[in-house]
Amino acid sequence: MAPDAVDPVLPRPDRPGLPDVLPSLLASVSGTGGAFALPPARAAALLLVDGLGHALLHDHAADAPFLAAMAEAGPLTVGFPSSTPISVTTLGTGLPPGAHGTIGVRFRVDGSLLDALTWTADGHDARKTLVPETVQSRATVFERAAADDVASTVVSDRAFRESGLTRSALRGARYRGVGAFGDLADELLDALARPGRQLVYAYHADLDQLGHLRGPGSRAWRWQLRQIDRLVEQLAAELPDGALLAVTADHGMVTVDRRHDADTDPDLRAGVALLGGDPRARLVYAQEGAAADVLATWSAVLGDDAWVLPGEEAVARGWFGPVGHGLLSRVPDVVVALRDTAAVVRSEAEAVLSRLPGQHGSVTAAEMEVPLLVQTPT
Repeated sequence: MAPDAVDPVLPRPDRPGLPDVLPSLLASVSGTGGAFALPPARAAALLLVDGLGHALLHDHAADAPFLAAMAEAGPLTVGFPSSTPISVTTLGTGLPPGAHGTIGVRFRVDGSLLDALTWTADGHDARKTLVPETVQSRATVFERAAADDVASTVVSDRAFRESGLTRSALRGARYRGVGAFGDLADELLDALARPGRQLVYAYHADLDQLGHLRGPGSRAWRWQLRQIDRLVEQLAAELPDGALLAVTADHGMVTVDRRHDADTDPDLRAGVALLGGDPRARLVYAQEGAAADVLATWSAVLGDDAWVLPGEEAVARGWFGPVGHGLLSRVPDVVVALRDTAAVVRSEAEAVLSRLPGQHGSVTAAEMEVPLLVQTPT
């Protein structure tokens, strides 16, 4: 397949994006305006459907008629890399990746490669050595809500209650652990119905899981989308008086069919000290003095399959948004964003992930653009 004939899709400072979603819902509840000018509400909930890209939703609108018919304030652009821990932290803080510092699925912090999904480094639990509240020290939207006397609730998988990512991105809210659609719906509606002003964030992961395992748009993926559509329709029908419901996503997804293996290609290993990111967005940390050679080699090996640029150039172009004080050390020497249907896998270090057909993380429209759908209060 010919390479993309378009430029990278990146957030634009003149347009609202994913960082503005929860602050706008909080503004709707507190009556202070907001980037999306949502109507006033006594309570507001955001349902994050992991992996529901804007293009995927509209390509499969027949499988999600209720979602497709909802009022849309989008598409929105997420931050780079377009992967879950980056976007969840962006949602939770209202800040772009460069400002909150979670700039990859795996990125360098104090010399170690931190996996932001599992909060591990070198295969070990890093919550004591790389304390989540220190790695991501900016206030969350939920902490700001508490200061404005708005109660917050996070509804998500019970396994994530004490995770590093939850502590980093979602602290300040009451956590309600769930295991299925029924749990999620019950807890979300219960939180919205509580007395006073309420802000609710709910997370559902299964569409993303099936996209990874079976491919986005596969029959299994479409069946899951139908279930989500029915869930949202039922939630909208049972919203308490004065409550608003919004639906968005953390990224889209593409099906990959060309894999470069960084664990078996000696050229891609040469001069590399740490290799972070994920298959569609690699963060390459070079050995001392080797950055220029690594940049040249990765550019030559990947050719038209990737955008390859120095980390400092990615910062200057705004790929991560403004990078906060003290966070430049997390930026890699080389940023690699894959094009079309290519991926850079690690068959040894990331054996399962490397085999999955569905991937995301790069700067294509299919991965960077997500919907923002709104059911207004009655």
